[in-house]
Amino acid sequence: MTHSEGAGRTYVVTGSASGIGAATATMLRERGAEVIGCDLGDADIQADLSTPEGRRSLIDQVAARGPIDAVLAIAGGGRTGLLETNYFGAVATLEGLRPLLAQSAAPRAVVVSSTSSLAPADERVVQACLDGDEAAAIAYLDADPSIGGATGAYGIAKRALNRWVRRAASTPLWAGTGIALNAVAPGVVDTPAAAWIFANEDTRTAVETAAPQPFGGFPGHPEWVAELICWLAGAGNRFVTGQIIFADGGAETALIGDQHWR
Repeated sequence: MTHSEGAGRTYVVTGSASGIGAATATMLRERGAEVIGCDLGDADIQADLSTPEGRRSLIDQVAARGPIDAVLAIAGGGRTGLLETNYFGAVATLEGLRPLLAQSAAPRAVVVSSTSSLAPADERVVQACLDGDEAAAIAYLDADPSIGGATGAYGIAKRALNRWVRRAASTPLWAGTGIALNAVAPGVVDTPAAAWIFANEDTRTAVETAAPQPFGGFPGHPEWVAELICWLAGAGNRFVTGQIIFADGGAETALIGDQHWR
C-alpha cells in the first residue's frame, strides 16, 4: 500500500485505541484514508465486542456513518472475555458489516489471529464457535478451565477464527461479492495486551523459547504487522483471499516446519 493509495477509502478499525489497531489506524490516516476507530474508549465508536449488545451497537453506529471500503477486525487480546471478543466479537463485526462493505468498489476485510492458534485446542469448543453457539462454547470452558491448555481461551478463539476465515472467504457472500477476506496472525508483539509476558523475566524467556522469532527479534513491533494489514486491506490487493498469513518473525515455521506440504 503506497502513501497515497488510502486516499478516498474509508476503513473501520476495531481495537484502534492501542497496540496493532492503533498502529494500523495511524498508518492508514497518514496515507490519506478516513478511519473509523472502534474500541472500548478513546475511539470514534465505543463498543464492547464481548457482548451481543456491544456488537450490535458497533454495527449500527458504523452503518449510520455511510459507505465503507474495508473492515479491520483487530480488537482482541486482554485477559477476560477472550472467547467472546476474539472469536464471536470479530466474526459478528465482519458478518454484520459485510452487506455495507459489499457496496464498495474494492471491498476488503482483515481479521487478526495469532500464533497461539497453533496450540492444541479442544475440538468441542472450536466446533461450538464455528456453529455460532456462544453459550455452549463458554459453558465448556467454565466447566473445565484447564480445557484451554497453555494458551487458554485466547488460543482456542484464534484457532476457530482461522477456520472460519478458511470456510467463509471463497463463498458467494465474500469472494462472490468481490470481498477479499484474510487473517493476519502475529507472533509476540510489544502491545499492552502482551505486557504480562514482559512483566516477568521467566515468563518472557519461557514464551520466547516456546515460540522463537528468529527474524526481527522478540518482541515484534506493531507497525510491522500494521504494514501487512494495510496492504491486504487496500485496493491493490486483487488476488489474495482466504489466507492465514503469519507475521511472526518465523515462529510458525520454526514450530511446524513443512508439515502442510507433506
